[in-house]
Amino acid sequence: MRNSQRWASVALFLVIVLVIVPAAIAASGRVDLYYTLTAVALLSIASAGVWLTFYIGRINIGQGAYALVGGYVSAILITKGDISFWWTLPLAGTFCALLSVLIGLPILRLRGVYFAMVTLVLTEVSRLTALAMPFTNGAKGITSIRLPAELNIFGMTVIPDFTTLANPKLAFYFMAVVMMVLTYAVLWRIVHSRLGHLCRSLQQNEELASSIGVNIAWLRVLAYAISSFLGGIAGASFVAISQSLYPSSFQITDSVNFMLNCFLGGLGFVFGPMLGTLLLYFGWDLLFATGRFQLLIYSGLMIALMLWLPNGVLSLMDRKEARK
Repeated sequence: MRNSQRWASVALFLVIVLVIVPAAIAASGRVDLYYTLTAVALLSIASAGVWLTFYIGRINIGQGAYALVGGYVSAILITKGDISFWWTLPLAGTFCALLSVLIGLPILRLRGVYFAMVTLVLTEVSRLTALAMPFTNGAKGITSIRLPAELNIFGMTVIPDFTTLANPKLAFYFMAVVMMVLTYAVLWRIVHSRLGHLCRSLQQNEELASSIGVNIAWLRVLAYAISSFLGGIAGASFVAISQSLYPSSFQITDSVNFMLNCFLGGLGFVFGPMLGTLLLYFGWDLLFATGRFQLLIYSGLMIALMLWLPNGVLSLMDRKEARK
């Protein structure tokens, strides 16, 4: 019964994001919403990676660094290597994953608070590196990045050339949504696999997990690598949409927001980052009307939500079930 309800929920979600939302936007004429929802989908992908590091008991405040690095890898390969965006996407994610392994091997041995402090500086280090390196074009950034070309597999066109489309914003929306759905499907599968059960043991008692033969260091590095891979492909996708990239494209604020998305949605729920991203993105825009009080009201609401719902908005479902 629960499996049938789960699949029904998934089917309903797919119908909403792939059919109802595009139809509603087309009817309203608000094509600008395609970009807004595309950004939400990509931000939720990066946030999903941060959630995975929370799942092993580590606070990651450096996801913006991997989004920036992934963006530069994709931009450089497209502009200087004449490589299709679709091939740069996995390459950017893989580069970020390998980089995170080099960084994670020493710092993941630190206790949680020290790991969080080290990741906090990663985004600024990446920004300064992008400013200093000649192949990143410094503060001028990389511009005039072409739209994604068609993707051919075995001589068959799987994805058309975006420059030939009448509405590339709609194409980007579908691209981001499909990537988001695949990301959370993989994340859900990881959590409900043997690997996920081992990762959960790290939350409870690392010493006990180590005593029964769990390779704690390997699990930490693996989770951090997957997290960074997601950050890299999210950053690369933003490059394709904006067709430009600058050292300031991803900053420390973005890294903090990726973390807040997880808190707001719920650290105990796989789909928490997705909901948290949606609420935080649109909530901030709605508060824009309050002018100079925007940041004050936003901060107050975040504190109140974390006090009232320490396990995130999705914990309301648990409270509802408990009342039954």
